[in-house]
Amino acid sequence: MYKRIVVKIGTNLLADKVKGINTARVLEIAKVLSALEKSGKDICLVTSGAIGAGVAALGLKEKPKTIPEKQATASIGQPLLMEAYEHAFRKHGVVIGQILLTKDDFTDRKRYLNAKNTFDVLIKKRVIPIINENDTVAVDEIKVGDNDNISAMVAHLTGADLL
Repeated sequence: MYKRIVVKIGTNLLADKVKGINTARVLEIAKVLSALEKSGKDICLVTSGAIGAGVAALGLKEKPKTIPEKQATASIGQPLLMEAYEHAFRKHGVVIGQILLTKDDFTDRKRYLNAKNTFDVLIKKRVIPIINENDTVAVDEIKVGDNDNISAMVAHLTGADLL
């Protein structure tokens, strides 16, 4: 049976054109993952949606085109995204932690080990890590790519049984 599970949630699942974040969907995700966590599973959640949440917060009609605009928009949306997750998981008595990663966290040995240690401690303390790429500092040359890649790398880093 699977013990450690990495779950990936994409922007399309979380998007709400008016509010930026579909809070009803976040509540449902938290309900399901909290039940899994309480049944003894180790859960890691890889999420997208920071830029989308930032777009809505700024009242933009479309997603930014330039890297600096995307980075700034992500910096606005990321705390809103985490606030939605924190509120949803708190309803189930589950604590979450935020981990923002870049390609360097997987390719630099020291950073890799630091990330691994952080995951290990959070999981041991029954905290659900919520992971996203650190869009505010990642640029095209150093971006891991979409969160499908991050999910696979997190699964490897944490020794997950299921992605």
